[in-house]
Amino acid sequence: MNEVKAFLKKLNINYDIVYHPAAWTTDDADKYIEGLDGVRTKTMFMAGKKDRNFYLIILDEDKRLDIKGLSEVIGDRLHFGKEEHLKEKMNLVPGMVSLFGLLNNNEHDIKVYIDKEIINENLITFHPNDNTATIFISIDDMFKVLNELNYDFEIIDI
Repeated sequence: MNEVKAFLKKLNINYDIVYHPAAWTTDDADKYIEGLDGVRTKTMFMAGKKDRNFYLIILDEDKRLDIKGLSEVIGDRLHFGKEEHLKEKMNLVPGMVSLFGLLNNNEHDIKVYIDKEIINENLITFHPNDNTATIFISIDDMFKVLNELNYDFEIIDI
């Protein structure tokens, strides 16, 4: 979490943070940030056929992910990434997947896809690589993070 806060400070990104007990699901986290502005996201670590390619999918937590449809759009047969790959690629465990896990992706080999429905929101939420807090940043600052980390991303209809 400290690494994420230092990174945001380095970029002069303003953020709000809510500390809470460990939240392993978006429903759990929502209990602690109820009433606050910001789109609640689910950020999923996915893998392609034979675990050759890896993806970070960011969408509104209320949206149901159609894995088959997304696979067709991306052009790879997707499945949820294995726990060992998540640890290797982002140094995270299930329940802590976040945009900020890209800070730990030394191979820089994760492709990022963002649902077009969330990009017009003002604020967006992520765990700061720790599920005992939720960080609120602007959508523009989410793109600033991706650009600073030199990640290409695609905005698609998920």
